[in-house]
Amino acid sequence: MDTIQVRLSHGIIKRIDELVDTGAYSSRSDVLRDAVRRLVLDKLVGVLQNEGDSMKEVKELRRKLSKEKVDLEEINKLAD
Repeated sequence: MDTIQVRLSHGIIKRIDELVDTGAYSSRSDVLRDAVRRLVLDKLVGVLQNEGDSMKEVKELRRKLSKEKVDLEEINKLAD
């Protein structure tokens, strides 16, 4: 896994910490990884064919995404 540095506003960090504090996630990194996966999967909606075992497809996509590099410019556009 690669490591990246991301600058986030205090308000977003506070929300991330709240998710960790409630036990929904074990760390800030887990929150961000899940958020990026959801963003990428959301962009794929309508691209995936709805055939066969969709849960298996999603798990396979998550596995692949966890190994791919992420376009931070695309993520930063969400904060604008």
